Parts: sequence; structure tokens; C-alpha cells
Amino acid sequence: MPVSDRAVQLRKGVLELGILAVLDRQECYAIEIIERLGAYPALAATPGTVYPLLARLDKAGLVATRWAESSGGPPRKYYRLTKEGRASLSEGAVAWIALSSAMTKILAGE
Repeated sequence: MPVSDRAVQLRKGVLELGILAVLDRQECYAIEIIERLGAYPALAATPGTVYPLLARLDKAGLVATRWAESSGGPPRKYYRLTKEGRASLSEGAVAWIALSSAMTKILAGE
């Protein structure tokens, strides 16, 4: 598997957790989420990746949405975590820390 394909596969599962973490700080509209993820090059994502993830999170009840007027264009759809979303973030964070720690050790040859 080429390195770029491997990175894509690894990122798929991580982006959902990253979106939940962004929304844990404050509600955002999709482009804000994309920009915040983009501050970390390994998490940079396109709208074509983020919008389907947001739709899936909404359908699963992990995020709630609201429409708000925008001063510079059409109304924006804002996303925020639900109680279930916060629980999912907490579970995901624990799993990520354990997985990351284990991989760091095994890659270091411990």
C-alpha cells in the first residue's frame, strides 16, 4: 500500500474524533470545522470529506444543528455536540490515547 493510501486510511477513523473535539469547544459551521482541522496538516480535510461525516454524526444523534443568518451571505448551518456526542468524544479520546501510546511504544521497539 503506498504511503499516501495508508495515510488516507488512518485518517478516516481519526477525522470523526477530530470533528467531535472541535465541536466540544464551541459550535461551528462546516467551513470553520474544516479550517480548524486544517490547522493540523495531518487532519486537513476537504468539504467532500467533512460534509458526509457531519451528516453521519447528525443521523447518529452525536451532533445537533441549527440554521443562523450570516452577515456575508446565505444562512449557515451550525453544528454542536449533543450529550451523546460528548460521551462518544470521551470514549474515543480514551481509545485514541491507549492506541496512540501502544503504537508509539511498538514503533520505538519497546
